[in-house]
Amino acid sequence: MQAKACHNIIPPKLLPPTKLPSTASQIKLPSHVSRAITITTSPTHEVYTPEIDDTITAFWDYQFLFVSQRSETTEPINLRVVEGSIPSDFPSGTYYLTGPGLFADDHGSTVHPLDGHGYLRTFEIDGGTGQVKFMARYIETEAQAEERDPVTGKWRFTHRGPFSVLKGGKMVGNTKVMKNVANTSVLQWGGRLFCLWEGGDPYEIDSKTLNTIGKFELIKNNSESLPEERKFNRDFLDVAAQILKPILYGVFKMTPKRLLSHYKIDTRRNRLLIMSCNAEDMLLPRSNFTFYEFDSNFQLLQSQEFEIPDHLMIHDWAFTDTHYILFGNRIKLDIPGSMTAVCGLSPMISALSVNPSKQTSPIYLLPRFPNKQTNVERDWRKPIDAPSQMWVLHVGNAFEEIDVNGNVNIEIQASGCSYQWFNFQKMFGYDWQSGKLDPAMMNVQEGEEKLLPHLVQVSINLDTNGNCTNCSVNDLNPQWNKAADFPAMNPEFSGRKNEYVYAATSSGSRQALPHFPFDTVVKLNTADKSVQKWSAGRRRFIGEPVFIPRGTKEDDGYLLVVEYAVSTQRCYLVILDAQRIGEKNEVVARLEVPRHLNFPLGFHGFWAPNNSAQENLPNFESKCKDSWSMMENNMVNIGN
Repeated sequence: MQAKACHNIIPPKLLPPTKLPSTASQIKLPSHVSRAITITTSPTHEVYTPEIDDTITAFWDYQFLFVSQRSETTEPINLRVVEGSIPSDFPSGTYYLTGPGLFADDHGSTVHPLDGHGYLRTFEIDGGTGQVKFMARYIETEAQAEERDPVTGKWRFTHRGPFSVLKGGKMVGNTKVMKNVANTSVLQWGGRLFCLWEGGDPYEIDSKTLNTIGKFELIKNNSESLPEERKFNRDFLDVAAQILKPILYGVFKMTPKRLLSHYKIDTRRNRLLIMSCNAEDMLLPRSNFTFYEFDSNFQLLQSQEFEIPDHLMIHDWAFTDTHYILFGNRIKLDIPGSMTAVCGLSPMISALSVNPSKQTSPIYLLPRFPNKQTNVERDWRKPIDAPSQMWVLHVGNAFEEIDVNGNVNIEIQASGCSYQWFNFQKMFGYDWQSGKLDPAMMNVQEGEEKLLPHLVQVSINLDTNGNCTNCSVNDLNPQWNKAADFPAMNPEFSGRKNEYVYAATSSGSRQALPHFPFDTVVKLNTADKSVQKWSAGRRRFIGEPVFIPRGTKEDDGYLLVVEYAVSTQRCYLVILDAQRIGEKNEVVARLEVPRHLNFPLGFHGFWAPNNSAQENLPNFESKCKDSWSMMENNMVNIGN
């Protein structure tokens, strides 16, 4: 049964325009207009569009990106094509997009966007018929079942979530912290569909009906103990861990091994790579990371655990043919924050803060296949210090090349920001003390744009003994220096040298809030350093771009991106021709989501081709297995 939308938001009448401040961070709204408003509980058909003042318009536009959507559609709806058409050569399949759908309950509590209940959107594209069918449904997690009345559709938040504090619910002593909302990423693998969250088991979804099947214990009983030679300062830290475990596991119901929401797919080996970390290590000066590799039948092919003597927080990571790569985002325990967090007076995340103690960034190169490494084994506990204080957000790709002398060059393409800008408690502009959004939190002073998320290329050179001879961090393309995130590329080039990188970025045309939200897709050529871009237009914003391969050339394909037209409160699926980005005819098709099903900003998506294409993968793996093994042996011989 669908819950109906209600409670329209109509902003108060505003004063005439005032002179814009010199920087966006100095925005001052009229005194009778709140600088931040509570995240709304439902979509509205009435949109406030004050054309007279960009400052106020930008503020309200941001609020509309996080409007809760309570309606669902369990039956496919054909989307109306409002521009262009679906080309007949479009590879038929389904685009899955997940993200938060609900930010406010019916009892006065709001939550951080990262704590919003997972809302799965699907776009089934048929190139033969030129149709796109849309569905949307909440993921029925344990927390969702507890917080949503199945009869009335009313919501009452009982779980705090790691980034929130409940105002209308139990605050002091509330131990319901780890709220698995399955809202961060989505994956189809081995014919099964999953929604993932940063801290618990993925939820399996029926791909046809979007019914929630339940938790999928992917890494249960797959843990391996650390070998003695990999133990570091075990005595003291083991005692601390033993004290923390019954509190974190028993009282706060945290998963012993916290599964990360970012996974990797090794397309050449047809393997799924996932990673977990130990829950107690979030509060200890060490980090335990376990990597798992599965075949297309979810058979565990290998797992390795690494204990690193540093306090790190990892959201995304990289892999190459021979390494797992971790960017060491350093954190530290905040004692006062941890006290208030345990009591429920502040978010649990306030127990941690970034640790800008060094001007370098540690990069850990962990051996992926230890038995196939060169005869000289480098100490993976010792990181490579990148000459930049960089907090890595998302990784686009990584690959390595070996020259005739056995030297290794590793290239990583990623988005990163400065420790000076990144703040756990202000992500997305959410103010947990008021439960409101303030987008100005995400701005910087003029001249400090480099602090914002931007695209970088990290180059690491290793000699035949594994020693680092050079490590550099540069702009991925010096011709594009605007804030950017969500690097994407042709998935068929994952783990090998690629030339093109796509990302969400800003045109910078808005005087107030010039850097966020993103409104432009940029295509960067890493070879000739050329830049092409497509902008959604005024008061239209975008999420993460996803590449759909079409032919054999790297940029021969389509880009899918969701466009949020806040001025008219409409959502569109936009299909771009990747080869024509920057030209007048790059928009292949634009399809309109029905107004009553407008949805808030999504996080990460996944493109799943039709089953016929996926069924060929095991055969492809079988055919390539011998040649790939030969290639690996040749690489090892070169290294030796």
